[in-house]
Amino acid sequence: MTGLPDLPRLFAALEATWPPAATSACGPFTIRDGQGGGKRVSAATADGAATEAEIDAAEEAMRALGQMPLFQIRPGDEALDDQLAARGYAVADPTRLYAAPVETVADAPKSTTDMKTIHGWEPLAFMLELWAEGGIGPDRIAVMHRASEPKTGLLGRMVNSPGGTAFVSVDGDIAMLHALEVRKSSRRGGMGRVATIDAATWARDHGATTFALACTEANIAANALYAGLGMRDMGGYHYRQNREEGSQR
Repeated sequence: MTGLPDLPRLFAALEATWPPAATSACGPFTIRDGQGGGKRVSAATADGAATEAEIDAAEEAMRALGQMPLFQIRPGDEALDDQLAARGYAVADPTRLYAAPVETVADAPKSTTDMKTIHGWEPLAFMLELWAEGGIGPDRIAVMHRASEPKTGLLGRMVNSPGGTAFVSVDGDIAMLHALEVRKSSRRGGMGRVATIDAATWARDHGATTFALACTEANIAANALYAGLGMRDMGGYHYRQNREEGSQR
């Protein structure tokens, strides 16, 4: 599979389409103000090597925002990973980045014709209800409102009953799928596949040439879905969080 963006470009699109409320520099670190929106928008990242004193300063900058110290470890951050491990930081949420030419996903066959999706922005009440069932509350909806344009929410329906929802945002020529949530009663019936294909179709119609997403390694079913749709595992990241200060979703 050729012509896909490299990892730095994918990380940039990931942030543009799922952005923190604000960022600031602290030595080699980017500090993110997540305002309750979850790990991805709250974790600090490093641009190059960091001294122990610079890690201390990053920790204090996150505490000043009311956030526990949390770092996202990307390829190339092995030295920082070792430093944080020595400080007692635990690994959390190993995650893979997937990407494919948008037509690869948009043109994939659907497993059922009984499911349809509609799309639009602002979120519909049914979308908010489904997201809430999956733990995606107002703070994460606020992240969607901050995301780059064009963007949309998708509502999947099966026999006129809401079965799933998702969010898609486009940064340049890359569309990112976020917050795919399938109601328990609709799982293993093809709703996730239909929603992902329809999200890619919408993305193609709005100028994207690459369709991408992030998926935790623990979500075995979703990883299988994306691989089955022809998406390529481009690499991954994980978090390091301070055991003594608790965990963050």
